[in-house]
Amino acid sequence: MKKQKMGINKDIMIGDLVEKYPKLAKVLVEEYGFHCIGCMAAGMETLEEGASVHGMNSKEIKKMVDDLKSLVEEDGK
Repeated sequence: MKKQKMGINKDIMIGDLVEKYPKLAKVLVEEYGFHCIGCMAAGMETLEEGASVHGMNSKEIKKMVDDLKSLVEEDGK
């Protein structure tokens, strides 16, 4: 069975995102106010759920996801 490549989207678990892309933890904390990165709930919430708890609307969540994707793409070049 092939291992599925993990892409960044609103449905990715925050814990998985930070495990796969550790540099994004700082961005989530500093740029988006996700000060709960280390808490247990972060491991059980999707990026969208966490963002919603922090008062972000769907448009803001989409922009955040796009920004995170861009940062990973820049890092990979």
